[in-house]
Amino acid sequence: MRTITDIPEGHADELHGEALALSYGRTRVVHEMSLHLRPGVVTALIGPNGSGKSTALRALARLHKVDSGTVRIDGAGGARDAAALTAKEFARTVAMLSQSRPHPSGLEVHDVVAYGRHPHRGRFAGMTDADRQAIAHALELTGLDAMAHRAVDELSGGELQRVWLATALAQGTGILLLDEPTNHLDLRYQIETLDLICDLADRGTAVGVVLHDLGHAASIADEVVLMNRGRVHAAGTPAAVLTSENLTDVYGLPIEASIDGRTGRVHVAPRGRHHDRAGRALAALSA
Repeated sequence: MRTITDIPEGHADELHGEALALSYGRTRVVHEMSLHLRPGVVTALIGPNGSGKSTALRALARLHKVDSGTVRIDGAGGARDAAALTAKEFARTVAMLSQSRPHPSGLEVHDVVAYGRHPHRGRFAGMTDADRQAIAHALELTGLDAMAHRAVDELSGGELQRVWLATALAQGTGILLLDEPTNHLDLRYQIETLDLICDLADRGTAVGVVLHDLGHAASIADEVVLMNRGRVHAAGTPAAVLTSENLTDVYGLPIEASIDGRTGRVHVAPRGRHHDRAGRALAALSA
């Protein structure tokens, strides 16, 4: 992956979810949740499994039915109800990298990434120079340019994850939603993906990202939404949300949070029963 140098600027669009109530069948899983994604801001949704964070993100992407509340896009064209937009209109503004994706077969990496350009093309239109450029940029940014003509059937889980991320980037939207984008990635590509998310925000993209790793959230988020049992437990800056009290309450185990006085970054340390094992071993060796 490489730092963004020539990706088009975001469209300065904002995505609002207002008083969202979401269910699976008769079970309510998200209660009256409001979320605001702004240009240039990385908003991280965190919380235990089953807290509703991925469901909320899917509702913002129109992939989960909204029982009540609204999803709205604000931009140069004014306020628009997301539900009133056509699929192509919405996809030109919002891109989503979800956890549940089809496993393509018989296609090359380039072909899959090219799907990201469908919202910008007419029904029978061929590729334009803008399409080809967007695809090439997305492949380069995700470190896949050398693999463009490999069959996706040959890829590892982490490589395929990067293919789908490239597809979302090729879509060229001002709003990007990411559900566990570092899942299945090795350490190098985890860090490079997090860096890329920050690069996108620096270019004006509004980013909403679901993360399980609290350290990742602390390192890249401008705003954090901590969810628990379908409700927002706390929302604000990482320093305001990632506190020992909030995290211990929500996750149900002791978690120590501290702020580095030099960098201002929050450090999070869960405390399991054996958290000091290395220290005990070192003490025994020194005895």
